[in-house]
Amino acid sequence: MTHGLEELFEHAPTALDILDHPITKPAEVQLWIKRDDQLFLGRANAFCGNKWRKMAYNLLAAREQGFSKLLTFGGAFSNHITAVAAAGEHFGLETIGVIRGEELNAQSNDSLQFASDCGMQLHFISRSDYRKKYMPEFLDSFRRTYGNFYFLPEGGTNDLALKGCAVLAAEIEAQLGFQPDYYCLSMGTGGTAAGLISGLDGKSRVLIFPALKGDFLKLELQRLLHDAGMNHLSNWDIISDFHFGGYAKMDAALLEFIYQFEQNTSIQLDPIYTAKLFYGLFHLLEAGYFPKGSRIVAIHTGGLQGRKGFGMA
Repeated sequence: MTHGLEELFEHAPTALDILDHPITKPAEVQLWIKRDDQLFLGRANAFCGNKWRKMAYNLLAAREQGFSKLLTFGGAFSNHITAVAAAGEHFGLETIGVIRGEELNAQSNDSLQFASDCGMQLHFISRSDYRKKYMPEFLDSFRRTYGNFYFLPEGGTNDLALKGCAVLAAEIEAQLGFQPDYYCLSMGTGGTAAGLISGLDGKSRVLIFPALKGDFLKLELQRLLHDAGMNHLSNWDIISDFHFGGYAKMDAALLEFIYQFEQNTSIQLDPIYTAKLFYGLFHLLEAGYFPKGSRIVAIHTGGLQGRKGFGMA
């Protein structure tokens, strides 16, 4: 059974809860958590959180343009790949995932196996070829193989993704009755952060915690904002000290933090994005980064299906 895209736009706002954690009291701040991990559809809740928000207008555009097939790119542990696969299955769309790493197969990890089980065709390419992912002639080679498709960039980040994420600012302001002093969120390709910054239009301060390392991240976020006509906005900072060595990398300290966070809050985190966000945020709280009385909203972007790929319950 397939479902109509109306589901994407008719949902109630996700919960915005005061985070009950012992770290906030000595810091003398108020900390809320935006529970976008509770925004999900489809198999195993893989189509969820910021992936829902980034893909909503893209799926609508695909339908309006007459496409029944989606093609996208991602790594072996990509939450985006599993989200596209789950969305395709839920809404009756064919999906093709172009995966970085020609030595892999559908059984390489639980994320790829999940995508395959949802009906996604997995196409593995070398890392050198993967760098060509936005070249028109490279995409044309996939059209010759798979036929016509709606193209979703890596991570789902494009202008329509920013549009879907921009509504977070208005949604949170309506729930609180005011705009908080700070927003904190994780970053992969930058679409969620750029969308939120666009929606705020200069209000509040946005702290962005990358899940991967590299000086290119700031430039990429600037590019996204420039392309959206929002390059005048400077109310954001990238906090780049908590990537734990790069994308999908973690250590015993981060793993212990995840389980301790769950014990204190009854909220699960994923090891790729949200765990690094809250680890970094708590470090800033302990260091006295925020003025006393600050009102902070941390956005839980979902991605919990990624826990299984790391052998986590």
